[in-house]
Amino acid sequence: MRLLHGKLRLRQVTRRSHNGHQTPILTSRRDLSAARVAHGMFDRWRQEDFFKYLREEFALDALVEYATVPDDPAREVPNPAWARVDAQLQAALAQLECWQAQYGLQALSNQDELRRTRRGFKTAHGKLGRQIWDAWHRVDDLLARRARIPRRVPVQSLTPEPVVKLAPEIQHLTNLVKMVAYQAESELVQTVAPHYRRVAEEGRTLIQAALLSAADLDVTAQELRVTLRAQSSPHRTRAIAALCDELNALGARFPGSRLRLRYAIHTVA
Repeated sequence: MRLLHGKLRLRQVTRRSHNGHQTPILTSRRDLSAARVAHGMFDRWRQEDFFKYLREEFALDALVEYATVPDDPAREVPNPAWARVDAQLQAALAQLECWQAQYGLQALSNQDELRRTRRGFKTAHGKLGRQIWDAWHRVDDLLARRARIPRRVPVQSLTPEPVVKLAPEIQHLTNLVKMVAYQAESELVQTVAPHYRRVAEEGRTLIQAALLSAADLDVTAQELRVTLRAQSSPHRTRAIAALCDELNALGARFPGSRLRLRYAIHTVA
């Protein structure tokens, strides 16, 4: 509990993860338990990740032209120039770390009878040493360049065109469709989980690949049969085949008709 100028009392709740990482949370809510406070904070992070994923994977507002209204030209957005230099910096840091690791490994395995002095070791590995120094200079240069670039800029500075945004009603509609699409994708990932070992790492990629696959459509008197093309590997094809069986067990019908949906996938012999 902290006292700030006698006016505001804050409470700190610290969440400790399984790996030992601790996340402190400050709140003025004293009516909630520590578990509720921690759950609320991390639930908010999940929501932010959710909307970030929607922007990247379900950009439905970019598929069709909709009505627009003027937007604030002074609204700040991430600066692409800063992001490009930052990406170069991260690559340079990774390269520097790799070369330093190689240099350290050489020092650890150095044979004293061959190189008894530090000078002898440096001479033997002069090329690697020069690469490290060059990488250091590049990192310093990129750090200086990034420091001169603003991280956020007014949106109008990035385009000569008038700054507009989707009309609020259309934006709400597309957001609703995005959330429904995400929920459907999540249900498919959960359904395929027992049949795919790497679902935690690749589950959504697997479902997206299946949804983008070409398919054969066959209409009979009672069914609409959807047969997908085989996936990029046999174990992915088997996982989607199991998912098809799970979906067929639901007995769903094509909207607006009496046709029962029947899913299958081509298997590679």
